Amino acid sequence: MSKIEKAPQWQRNLYALWLGNFITGAGASMSLPFLPLFISEMGNFPKWELTLYAGLAFSGTFLSQAIVSPFWGKLADRTGRKPMLMRAALGMTITATLTGFSPNVWVLIALRVIQGGFSGYINNAYALMASEVPADKSGRTMGTLTTGNVGGTLIGPIIGGYMAGIFGYRIPFFMFGGMMLIASITTLVFVKENFHPADDPKYAERSAFTGIKHVRVVWAMIISSMLIQAATTSINPIISLFVKELMHNHGNIAMVSGVIAALPGIATLIAAPQLGALGDHIGPRKVLVAGLIFCAVMFLPMFFVQSVTSLGIFRFLVGISDAALLPITQTVMTLATPKESISRIFSYNQSAQAIGSVIGPMLAAGVAGVLDYRYVFLMTTGLVLINLGIVMWAYKADYKTVKETR
Repeated sequence: MSKIEKAPQWQRNLYALWLGNFITGAGASMSLPFLPLFISEMGNFPKWELTLYAGLAFSGTFLSQAIVSPFWGKLADRTGRKPMLMRAALGMTITATLTGFSPNVWVLIALRVIQGGFSGYINNAYALMASEVPADKSGRTMGTLTTGNVGGTLIGPIIGGYMAGIFGYRIPFFMFGGMMLIASITTLVFVKENFHPADDPKYAERSAFTGIKHVRVVWAMIISSMLIQAATTSINPIISLFVKELMHNHGNIAMVSGVIAALPGIATLIAAPQLGALGDHIGPRKVLVAGLIFCAVMFLPMFFVQSVTSLGIFRFLVGISDAALLPITQTVMTLATPKESISRIFSYNQSAQAIGSVIGPMLAAGVAGVLDYRYVFLMTTGLVLINLGIVMWAYKADYKTVKETR
């Protein structure tokens, strides 16, 4: 009997869901960094119009995701998380493939919106593991699960950039669809869920925050997820255009953009499990606060970069802060939330992340269109500082009389 076969079921689920997260991250990131360049081939757009369409294409997916996620979360708490994983994987298989056939920018935007309504694989993977993992292993488990998504996000832009540079910008979408089909099969065959609905049939009708001791902190984590995502995704609509400007429109811009987009993933891939385990040891609050401070310190210098190399260095360092942010917020919610409502809390968190993914790119598109690409980094630094203030206030207010959730 192999080591995997001897492992408890929650660990075997972790292996399968890690692979599913990797595929999802890789497939999505194959095309996203080049979306503005793909749109630029669909018409002769001025700079302001191109940045607007790029912002809409990025944010449309997350807007629809934010609207429907609570519905999927409520359904998951009634029926289980595996059906939601299958729904997300198959939905992205179809919509990603169709996006590669987009004849114009409006069809592209429409398909991105539809994709958002059926996405959510990674969020449901977190929810399933949160309902099964032992409490003393939650930090490392969430960190490990994050490396799947991040690892895919790391390698996806490099492969996508190479393929797009040779065969065109439609190919990465077809590859995304094919990879999500593999994720669908893997999830169907290897993920086993021992799901038991709440004993009280009316439990799902009650507030998802029922039974949570540290409500302010959980809300702060949800808001933090929104602001982290806004800061992280704000660069997406302009990264390839900014790289094009720094390279003075010479060289393989798609390939370099893919590398720049992937660099944070290298640091996050290395640091996430270690920082998750550190959160298990010293408490998530210290790791989260330190990560936010470091994040702000790394974003600010990007305003002054004059070369792709400098941009790449700071992007790499931001990846370390990423390893201390989203996995830690997931851990805090895992420890604080009853299993009967974990999917709803994680769906609210996904909605918050989706809203952040709308706010970030749209703010960036507006700032870049009115001012310059560089000012996006100043805006991002401000978002991180606001996030830091909210987190520190929530812990101070909610933990005066109750010990920190560990």
